[in-house]
Amino acid sequence: MKHFYRRLFLILVLAAAIGTGLPAKKAPGQETLRLEVEAIARLIAGKLGVAMMGLETGETFLFNGNDRFPMQSVYKFPLAMAVLERVDKGRLSLNQVVHVASSDLLPDTWSPLRERYPAGNVDIALSELLRTTVSESDNNGCDILFRMLGGPPAVDAYVRGLGIKGMAIAATEEEMHRVRDSQFSNWCEPAAMARLLDLFFQGRTHAAASRDFLMRLMLETATGPRRIKGLLPPGTAVAHKTGTSFTDGKGVTAATNDVGIVTVAGGNHVAMVIFLADSSAALEARENAIARVARAGHDHFSPAKGLGGGL
Repeated sequence: MKHFYRRLFLILVLAAAIGTGLPAKKAPGQETLRLEVEAIARLIAGKLGVAMMGLETGETFLFNGNDRFPMQSVYKFPLAMAVLERVDKGRLSLNQVVHVASSDLLPDTWSPLRERYPAGNVDIALSELLRTTVSESDNNGCDILFRMLGGPPAVDAYVRGLGIKGMAIAATEEEMHRVRDSQFSNWCEPAAMARLLDLFFQGRTHAAASRDFLMRLMLETATGPRRIKGLLPPGTAVAHKTGTSFTDGKGVTAATNDVGIVTVAGGNHVAMVIFLADSSAALEARENAIARVARAGHDHFSPAKGLGGGL
């Protein structure tokens, strides 16, 4: 019983810290993890932001965790959550047909959907539109979903309705491509994204069928195999969503991101949020930095490390 109350206290402190931006309570044994992350941050050009949360224990780790970072396509995760919330309420159906017009398939943007249907004017199931948007990070699919919901403000309102305050969703993919600086209107604090992943994983946001569907789409994510997944033990399950910005004329990439839920040794789960902003490093170096942070987190949260002092 004493351990139950101790764990409950830690979870309450964690929730309050993430909701208010205060430093979260650290569990014993985090100093090694912090030193590793600090060393990676010193060696990589740009600003690193990290939030990790043990989803069974409530233990959290933050590094620049309450600072704002541009999300880029990471915001397709809360977008998919908002779509599935309407599915749960019966306002949408995964089986319903969505018409994709030729005008929906904009050129010069990442779009496997356009590659499959170059002429457009095709009907596809909402489930397939979600799959290509999440698993393949399709930008045209993303904006079709935004229009179905009423635009980015509708998704922003949904996230805030869940009690998540450290996040803003304001611009479509088309707008980010047309006006590069609009990407900064879609921002997130790493701690806020970890909290959103926690709510989703714990089944507090969706019916089980919708939660399982989105988890499967994230497990099937094809982008960013060298980021969170890059240095983890072979076969590690990672349900994740990446985000990457353009590199500007000065060689600076505003966002190289990956967030998700990692199954660590022993079967426990860790929400990992790793953002790298304003980096002049090459893509290989940026992705390697994310992979090294993820491996450090994996090893810390695995049972051999004690999972935060045996809570």
